[in-house]
Amino acid sequence: MTIPAVLRARYDALVHLRGWRADVALLLTGALAALALPPVHVVVVLALCFPVLMRMIDAAPDWRGAARCGFMFGLGFHTAGLYWLTDAIMLRMDSFWWLVPLASPGCALILTPTTAVPAALARIVPAGMARCLVLASTWTIADMMRVFIFSGFPWNPPGSVWEFPGYAGDVMIQPAAWIGVDGLTLLTVLLALAPLWGRRGWMFMSATLALWVVAGITRLSLHPDRAVSEHNPVVVLVQGNVPEAEKMAGNEDVAIFRRYLSLTRQGVDQALRQGTQGRPIVFAWPESAFPGLLLEDAIARRMIMQAGQGAAAGVIGTLRQDDQDRWRNSMVMLVPPDGRVADIYDKSHLVPFGEYQPALLPFHVVPGDGMAAGGGVRTWHVPGVSPFGPLICYEVIFSGQTVDPHDRPAWLLNSTNDGWYGNSAGPRQHLAAVRMRAVEEGLPVARAANTGISAIFDGYGHETAWLGWDRTGTIVQPMPEALSPPFFARWGRLVPLLLALLTLTAALVAGLRGRGMTRRS
Repeated sequence: MTIPAVLRARYDALVHLRGWRADVALLLTGALAALALPPVHVVVVLALCFPVLMRMIDAAPDWRGAARCGFMFGLGFHTAGLYWLTDAIMLRMDSFWWLVPLASPGCALILTPTTAVPAALARIVPAGMARCLVLASTWTIADMMRVFIFSGFPWNPPGSVWEFPGYAGDVMIQPAAWIGVDGLTLLTVLLALAPLWGRRGWMFMSATLALWVVAGITRLSLHPDRAVSEHNPVVVLVQGNVPEAEKMAGNEDVAIFRRYLSLTRQGVDQALRQGTQGRPIVFAWPESAFPGLLLEDAIARRMIMQAGQGAAAGVIGTLRQDDQDRWRNSMVMLVPPDGRVADIYDKSHLVPFGEYQPALLPFHVVPGDGMAAGGGVRTWHVPGVSPFGPLICYEVIFSGQTVDPHDRPAWLLNSTNDGWYGNSAGPRQHLAAVRMRAVEEGLPVARAANTGISAIFDGYGHETAWLGWDRTGTIVQPMPEALSPPFFARWGRLVPLLLALLTLTAALVAGLRGRGMTRRS
């Protein structure tokens, strides 16, 4: 394999490193690669970092040495990409001060098999293009397997690096409508390894990126399909901007409730003044925004709907206890005039180490017994409002698992509280996942976040409204119409899986052919 001459000496120096020096080099290389992730988007570093990983795999004595290379690269990549997890520990410093330096590396350590195994498998086939294809395909498959780690942790897939702000990002994420974010991951790793193929690699990179851009621009030039219900509502997203430390203290509950009531009243009044053209109004509070147990407080429910007078429904994030005294993270739909509970949705994908305690952990970090999981995604129906799918926080990161396939909604509502993670990359990476789901499903998504960032995306992933971090206010806007279900929405993660398997098959055929030629020589 060849690489640009200007970098050859540097790569060769790395190849000759052994022991802990090689480990440190790969750890730093993986951390550097994390600069490609949202919100930094320095995508070019991948074309520098992945070739380093591949050259180190080539130089490894066997598959075990290659697995060690992938392990260290992944440890650096995920530690740097998840650095913001430390902010959540800082809020509980009195009990978990000793976890501060361990939170991000600890989570990264759990994810390292998804980079170590692909590196080991790549070492089995002959060096060259076949080895690159094996690494890209198995990396994609392993990345897809992250949905099975504990309750699932598919955070920061490499395919998300293309979610640039504005129109450039809109263009680059359109192929997700056909192949999903995991398909973008496959293309991303292939493009990152392309410099190793010399002139053929640069030609492949240029042609792929050109086709990619043309496909994105072409799809964006199409007019949205307006065949869906005309009752998509005007949404009022309420961003209370309550710091997590203030919520945890519990001595400002009344003030917090009044703040949300006031913002709701302002937002609904604004919607009514602007005119809704016959559309209903739905207002939404973020995850766990109600400072108490809403289902046990009929007076509070009535006050909420009085503040939102004129709205067809209000969606409130709250904790609740079920009939077995298990705690659940829920969204409750209230309807006028008295705040009757029309429906309840319980979060089904729980955050490991945050909402439930993995059994393998030798110490207890989750308060009490943690949360109980709900039954999975579904669609809400309320008279006069187009059907919509509720999603609580973390659930929106699961590609292909955000829409009820038997009852497709007309839009999605994501309620979240990213206040745990401060003004860091975490809330912005979460927002990037929301944007990608909009493209994959062809559905507009409204996101109500406690401390930000609240936003609305149309079915192309284009941001139509935005309320930034650490701001108090509301977003008032009609929801865009849904698009016809794109290819990925119909077939789901089977599409990128088949692409990865086809790439792997091509790599194995090329590898066997290469070995046959070597024997004849």
